[in-house]
Amino acid sequence: MAGFLGRYQIRRGRPLAELPEGNRQDARKHTRHVLRPEAEAVEAFLADPGTFEAFRRRYEATVARRFAEDRAPFDALAALAREAPVYLGCSCPTKRQAHPERCHTALALHFMGERYPGLDVRDELA
Repeated sequence: MAGFLGRYQIRRGRPLAELPEGNRQDARKHTRHVLRPEAEAVEAFLADPGTFEAFRRRYEATVARRFAEDRAPFDALAALAREAPVYLGCSCPTKRQAHPERCHTALALHFMGERYPGLDVRDELA
């Protein structure tokens, strides 16, 4: 199977047969994933969904800072995604945030695509 970087929805009780095949990585705010958003930024956005642009700018600055400080985890993620399917997982869409394009995983895919030209990045939600 060819590699790529995509995203999927983490949903409690989702049958295993419905999960995408590949390396599924939880990138939600409470994890240690290099592409996780800051918890405070997520809570502020969920409290007022009209603040997505502020959330986007903060998230982009956060991952850019992490990349500048230590790009090794990003390089490892890109290398893995070149070999096999890798999916970044989040709970979006949810009742509080119903728009999948406003999820940090969409922003993360854009970031990785910019930093790693030639990496197959797929934005559809699996």
